[in-house]
Amino acid sequence: MILRGNEYFDDLSDTMLKDIAEHTHLREYQRGDVLFWEGDPNDGLYIVEQGIAKIFKLSPQGRQYIVRILQEGDTFAEVPAFDEGTNPVNVEALETCRVWVIDSQKLHELVVSHPVFAQKVLANFGRMLRGMVKMVSEMAFYQVTHRLARLIAELPQERSAPHWTQEQLAARLGTVREVVARSLKEMERSGAIKMEDRRIQVVNREIFNQWMQ
Repeated sequence: MILRGNEYFDDLSDTMLKDIAEHTHLREYQRGDVLFWEGDPNDGLYIVEQGIAKIFKLSPQGRQYIVRILQEGDTFAEVPAFDEGTNPVNVEALETCRVWVIDSQKLHELVVSHPVFAQKVLANFGRMLRGMVKMVSEMAFYQVTHRLARLIAELPQERSAPHWTQEQLAARLGTVREVVARSLKEMERSGAIKMEDRRIQVVNREIFNQWMQ
């Protein structure tokens, strides 16, 4: 059951999970489908069962900034689900996705009736806030190449892991593809990384760590 493996619900009783499941529905999306747009009304908490999607913002000029890449098991749309506001971001499927949505009203009932669940919500909001502060700090204090190195360090190195294009890396860093391409070449010339089949592989950890500083 998708609920049993989720950090919000993993310690709830089977009876409670069954009750929540009755207020949960499945949605399926194809690559390129938009799950919701910024400003849309929110209808619940989303859990990815299968597939990959991206959370992104758009500038007035239409430039995209990727806030987060969602994978199997990830939860999103917490903020509007709990504060009853509109969605603050856009979400698009990068491949075929199966997503479960838990009705907001049921979540509000859980917060009131189940203190442990409420504590988990608060803890997760704290982690998200810390993550956003880190992102803002890096954009303010680090050059693109250093921020790119830090982002590469967070990406899985396995060949089976999802592949980020230069456009997606640029969108994640709030810059353009040409800048990312130059930064990658600069790190490759230094011996820190190797580009193979359009994938980034760290080959010299010591040099790479210098780029991260």
